Amino acid sequence: MITYDRQNWLRLILRFKGTVLPRVLGRVSAVTILSLFLTVLKLDVFPIVEEKLHWDIEIPSLDPIGHTVLGVALGMLIVFRTNSSNGRYWDGRGHWGMLVNQSRSLVRIAHVWAGPADELARLVAAYVLSVKQVLRDDLDLEELAHFIPGSLYERVRSVGNPPTRIARAMEEWVHERHLIGKIDTRIAQLMTNCITVMVDQQGACEKIHKTPLPFIYASLIKLSITLYVFSLPFVLIEKVGFAAPAIAALVALGMLGIEDAGVEIEDPFGLEPNDLPLEQICATIARDTAQLTRD
Repeated sequence: MITYDRQNWLRLILRFKGTVLPRVLGRVSAVTILSLFLTVLKLDVFPIVEEKLHWDIEIPSLDPIGHTVLGVALGMLIVFRTNSSNGRYWDGRGHWGMLVNQSRSLVRIAHVWAGPADELARLVAAYVLSVKQVLRDDLDLEELAHFIPGSLYERVRSVGNPPTRIARAMEEWVHERHLIGKIDTRIAQLMTNCITVMVDQQGACEKIHKTPLPFIYASLIKLSITLYVFSLPFVLIEKVGFAAPAIAALVALGMLGIEDAGVEIEDPFGLEPNDLPLEQICATIARDTAQLTRD
């Protein structure tokens, strides 16, 4: 996730890394080159060359009414895509916020009522790290080896969904303290509820990760934008002449950029520049839960 100064207007507009430019520059360039080529042919910029090459190409002009109507429909599709992606992004952040809160509550209650809770704090840190890895489709769990014993680490590595095995280990920790009388049923239930909420947040994040925007919408939006921006020069040349390439480039940048921004944040758990800072969140949970177990 990119941190930035919200008040620094100039620095924001001049920045390249983390923007949509790297993603759409190739397509915007293609629209610009096409527009420039059509402008040269339409306005007979090099009549002598065209005469020698026997070019007699008639560039058709399109009625702007069609593009106006298509632009309105396309705008609605882009708004739908943007709202959907923004909703998924903030839902993901909300679920990880709940993981932070429930982790603190679980370890705090455990240390006060059934302490010491160092082992549980390490299990919690391992749990959120494993959730992060699962959401990135990466089963490299070496980070977990610093928090859980070797026997549990091997069992976690052998299952298809590592966080569920660590959640079971946290539940077993609570159950053992209940059996030896360190905590009563009410406190055990309270701690179990914290673990349940954590597992619920994992499931909600997995839903976001594994359920992209339906293909029928994604395909329609991309096809509509492509048809719009690549046919736009046929409308602009007749109206604005040599300004057509610049205007076509700006329109293409806006439409393609908004759509690609939605694509990037649709699954906010990856390694893209604008994805959620899961490493920092996991580090915060590990730090806070460890601090809660200190007297």
